[in-house]
Amino acid sequence: MTELTDLGIKAIRDGVVGGSFTAVEVAEAFNAAVAAANPALNAFIVTTPDHALDAARRVDAQRSAGETLGAMAGVPIGMKDLFATKGVQTTAASHILEGFVPPYESTVSQKLWDAGAGMLGKLNLDQFAMGSSNETSYFGNVISPWRRADGGNAPLAPGGSSGGSSAAVAARIAAAATGTDTGGSIRQPAAFTGITGIKPTYGRCSRWGVVAFASSLDQAGPMARDVTDCAIMLGAMAGFDPKDATSLDLPVPDWAGALNADLRGVKVGIPREYRMDGMDADVAASWDQGIAWLKDAGAEVIDISLPHTHHALPAYYIIAPAEASSNLARYDGVRYGLRELPEPGSGSGTSGAGLQDMYAATRAAGFGDEVKRRILIGTYVLSAGFYDAYYTQAQKVRALIARDFERAFERCDVILAPTCPTAAFGLGEKSADPLAMYLNDVFAVPASLAGLPAMSVPAGLNREGLPLGLQLIGRAFDEQSVLNAGLAIEQRAGFNAKPETWW
Repeated sequence: MTELTDLGIKAIRDGVVGGSFTAVEVAEAFNAAVAAANPALNAFIVTTPDHALDAARRVDAQRSAGETLGAMAGVPIGMKDLFATKGVQTTAASHILEGFVPPYESTVSQKLWDAGAGMLGKLNLDQFAMGSSNETSYFGNVISPWRRADGGNAPLAPGGSSGGSSAAVAARIAAAATGTDTGGSIRQPAAFTGITGIKPTYGRCSRWGVVAFASSLDQAGPMARDVTDCAIMLGAMAGFDPKDATSLDLPVPDWAGALNADLRGVKVGIPREYRMDGMDADVAASWDQGIAWLKDAGAEVIDISLPHTHHALPAYYIIAPAEASSNLARYDGVRYGLRELPEPGSGSGTSGAGLQDMYAATRAAGFGDEVKRRILIGTYVLSAGFYDAYYTQAQKVRALIARDFERAFERCDVILAPTCPTAAFGLGEKSADPLAMYLNDVFAVPASLAGLPAMSVPAGLNREGLPLGLQLIGRAFDEQSVLNAGLAIEQRAGFNAKPETWW
């Protein structure tokens, strides 16, 4: 019999509905897998085995009563620790929120519980979702379950910021996981760990109850074993939410039911600007293979131009830190989270100075180095005298990038590109050079700036035996075309590699 932990969303749900096994049996299997693996992988900040079991018991009771089960019935998932979970610590992987237990549930997590999913725990991430390697968490690095094929045991980055999510799904200790994507934080970790992840159109999934990084970019999405599982989970997560002013008031399509890998009549654009000098040879070969697969599925492949691509990364690293500096101003030690008091005698003695000293001491102790770096950048570009020179210019560039995509989609239906410029790198290899780390997002950031749906699907292994991902980008609101093209690649890639258990 197949191990229950080897099953994904659809297989678990269908098995529970059909009576092949109970939801409780599934939850117990995954709880045991988490307990065995997490000391080595550090994917979960907090584990919640009771939550998973309670949800499973409800599903089993509903089935016994003959009730219709939800789309995620009996599926144990990991919840990125950016989503507020009622009664369960929510930290954004930061010391400044350590111990914060929300009295409310985020909209996305509530939708998943309503659909029958259970929570295995809160997943580790880069602090406040700021990072590409999961090395900025206050609670320690997440370790990728993958190792290089040459036998090297150097720990590898699982990607970021949703590194706990990607590691948990790849290691088969969660059937699926939530992620958030501000500039690639679902797609890049999915590519690094050989799983599938989709960032839907901005506004598809509610941001209410999700700790904010950059509000005009942040978007929740699913990370799962394959395209079908992502389509099912996205359907459960998405929908209009009046509590989120940026939520799309649109019906949620049946993406899973409409999946179709026949791409006859579909035009796929290949952006010439993404073929950059010095591109990794394995990544380039993977991209060429992806083009061949889409042609085999019936698609017509055409050359397109996205001329402002080379401006995307610098524009993103102005806009995102600017919004972060505004969003993170709420962490002051007054209302919730960490409070640090200045050393006696360090203030001027006035109440105003004492309050400022408390703010400073709290933020100095509570925020990590990368968060502080981005707050400083963001505060600088928003300051008088620099706002027009940096922030206003970046917003103009963002508009040009969105226009590039609009013009491209007049000629094609979906765009194919690499997800990342390289496969997973070793922990510590890029952490000393923030610019090298930021460049890792070069292919992911443009779709985020334009608010477009984009997903990463596994395309194979490089010469070191590490996963490579291919990225598909679609028109706004057209997740279906992205999912269909992803399914076509998935079927032809036949990717079934998984990391060997070493933990």
